[in-house]
Amino acid sequence: MTRFFASPRRFTLDSSWHVRCVAVAVQILWVKAGKLLPVDTGGKIRSFNLLKQLALRHDVTLLSYYGGGYDAAYEQALREEFPRALPMHTGPVDRSTASRLFDFARRSLSPAPYAVAKFTSPHVHRQIVEWDRAGAFDVAVCDFLAASMNFPESLRTPTVLFQHNVESMLWQRRADTEAHRLKRLVTIREARKMSRYERETVARFRHVIAVSDVDRRAMATMTDPRAIRVVPTGVDTRAFRPDVRNESPSPELLFLGSMDWEPNIDAVRYFCESIWPAVRARVPEARFRVVGRLPPASVQRLASDSVEIVGRVPSVGEHLHRAAVFVVPLRIGGGTRLKIYEAMGAAKAVVSTTIGAEGLDVEHGSNILLADDPGSFADSVVRLLQNPAERRSLEDGALALAARYDWSAIAGQFEDVLAQVAGLTSVDGNAPRRARAVA
Repeated sequence: MTRFFASPRRFTLDSSWHVRCVAVAVQILWVKAGKLLPVDTGGKIRSFNLLKQLALRHDVTLLSYYGGGYDAAYEQALREEFPRALPMHTGPVDRSTASRLFDFARRSLSPAPYAVAKFTSPHVHRQIVEWDRAGAFDVAVCDFLAASMNFPESLRTPTVLFQHNVESMLWQRRADTEAHRLKRLVTIREARKMSRYERETVARFRHVIAVSDVDRRAMATMTDPRAIRVVPTGVDTRAFRPDVRNESPSPELLFLGSMDWEPNIDAVRYFCESIWPAVRARVPEARFRVVGRLPPASVQRLASDSVEIVGRVPSVGEHLHRAAVFVVPLRIGGGTRLKIYEAMGAAKAVVSTTIGAEGLDVEHGSNILLADDPGSFADSVVRLLQNPAERRSLEDGALALAARYDWSAIAGQFEDVLAQVAGLTSVDGNAPRRARAVA
């Protein structure tokens, strides 16, 4: 069996331990597959905000490698956000359908799933090896499973696998809900490959950061549970909190998410086909808006006099603030949905499926309404549209919850883990001599 990663340095992480990294600066290497900018997906939002917070206190080098055409504007923008960033263009990519099918076919013999194999680059691998030999960093972060094959079999640099999702769980859910016969067969095959690859890779990375207890429990079957720490999802509370609350919003519902991601496509189609007719029958003046990049034709065809497919927007704040109810009708997914905390940070009432809110610190009836069948989902939406007092109560609870998860606090938990993994902070919180004081 192919070995994708192994680290000679291992220790377990005591989940009851928490330090304050007040006096320790860490040399951090962060490796991300694909472009980080624009910040328009959940994974990018999470990585971007953590990186910005970490860079305030630590020396962070971001290796962002990407294919396709060379993008000088992207590289300049990335360096403006992160002066120590190293954008790396790994070569042109033909994005035509025929070329993508050929690329999928030629990688089909790889033991790794295509979602990982396509992000593997010998240039990135060599750079990581070079830095490791030079001892350039205290700790490295492999951002998402996608970048994992670029990390060599053995490293002196302590390395963390940052798992935004349990990918095998996500792929299995996609296989379970895929209706197209050929796509279902391909998805089942990829789900099996992902399950094998993820299990092996999580075991080989000696330190893992999960984004929820749900994900931690799933990965605890893949490796020593003590090697997994949870750093929850956060929200930029200053960016989303409204200056003035919209006390009498129009009966408008909002879905927010990247519309080139299959779980979001499925969610919007499910909502429009199975839930929306029941809402409209009871609230005829209601409107539904879908905001997110690259909506495919199957989503654009859902547009009507009551459904607007907006596409990409420069800022989601305006759309959040005008909505009465934020809906998350997800049936597929993994990790945690940042969009829910963003909506809560904007003081919005949220109706979600259980899967949509999976892994988040939410409480049904207090700061969110959860509904897993079309009838109860429609009932929840209608109640909030017709009952301003109940909606306001839910908004208050949502705003209070979001305030506890500001990125500044969440990044502190992330840096605690990195400092411990790097060996720059001991269990008693004291910094070794080689640590550099933070001004």
